[in-house]
Amino acid sequence: MDQDIIRSVSIFSSLPDEEVERLAKTLNLKEVPQGTLLVEEDTPGVHYYILVDGDVEVVKALGTPDERLLGVRGPGSFIGEMSLFSEDGRHTASVRAKVPLQLLELDRADLDSLLHRQPRFAYEMIRTISQRLEESEHLTILDLRQKNVELQQAYDDLKAAQAEIIEKEKLEKELEVARDIQLSILPREFPQCPRLDFGACIVPMAAVGGDFFDFIPLDDDRFGVAVGDVTDHGVPAALFMALTATLLRVEAQRSGSPKNVLIEVNRLLLDMNEAGMFVTLLYGILDCKKNTFHYARAGHELPLVMNPHGKWENVGQAVGQPLGLFDEPLIDEQTLDLPSDSLLLLYTDGVPNALDKQNQRFGLENFLGAISGEKDQPAQELCTQVLETMDAFRGEEDPYDDVTLVAVKIR
Repeated sequence: MDQDIIRSVSIFSSLPDEEVERLAKTLNLKEVPQGTLLVEEDTPGVHYYILVDGDVEVVKALGTPDERLLGVRGPGSFIGEMSLFSEDGRHTASVRAKVPLQLLELDRADLDSLLHRQPRFAYEMIRTISQRLEESEHLTILDLRQKNVELQQAYDDLKAAQAEIIEKEKLEKELEVARDIQLSILPREFPQCPRLDFGACIVPMAAVGGDFFDFIPLDDDRFGVAVGDVTDHGVPAALFMALTATLLRVEAQRSGSPKNVLIEVNRLLLDMNEAGMFVTLLYGILDCKKNTFHYARAGHELPLVMNPHGKWENVGQAVGQPLGLFDEPLIDEQTLDLPSDSLLLLYTDGVPNALDKQNQRFGLENFLGAISGEKDQPAQELCTQVLETMDAFRGEEDPYDDVTLVAVKIR
């Protein structure tokens, strides 16, 4: 081997000429391709290398989730020497060629002989090892600092997540209480009248909703019946719903005219409505003696009437506007005749507007079809039948809107 190659390696620069000449006869110059694993962690140290050209990576826990790069070594580096100082003579890390390499190879016996012949060379090795340990220690400290930063961030994220969970649980509890309060506003039982059979159901799309219905006893033969739908959803809609339902119940006891009731409710809502919300509302008086339903409609869905022969009647209409927006909203006022064996349906638009996964509407035809074949069932079972048919149509799709349905059968 050319002695100049040996002299070009910094760790051999202090060796005398005769030692360089001896090494030239002993050492082998090898060329190693990129990616070659020169030393494998936890294997016995048999061969040692002095890097002439190229760079190598020193890696701890190679190929595991804990893999960590300890450093990159360049020309003049001694590779594999740490096994000399380990108790069982095993390598403490893996070394991999980062680029194609030129290196000098010697075995343990050659290295031991060199150290015995040239004690000063041992000092050069120790100095090099000391520098490496210092670099490694520095990297370890930097790594620990980074891990401390990551741990602190993880801890902060965990605290934030825990606070969010607590806040969510608190909100869910509050919504549960709000739902109970909202349900308590709705009628707990149906009016008792020998000639009438009542049914009703309400399904909010969230914990609380903006739909409501009410049955208001007026005297022995008359009942107020209402269905409303507040714009928007969630807590704001639920609060506005509670306000509207309360005002409606109070005004229904004071006025004999459904239209006047809605006009007065609208006036009061305008005074209290800072959020700009509105409500569609249908309120009417069901007269058991006259078999009539005199109602006023503020932008709400038209009532549906099935005659004793099972046919759906065409209910006349005029323009109606929601409450809470205008000083003098247009109110549609009508009177329906309800002979024996007829059926009255009041509902919110969440029923016909339910959507399936193809974004198709449930529609009025499916709605009425769910009832037509079951018209002899009690009013409450008719409501349940509509919900089941609508749910089957919607499938796994989330509810589009709150759903409310009121049915009254005239016996």
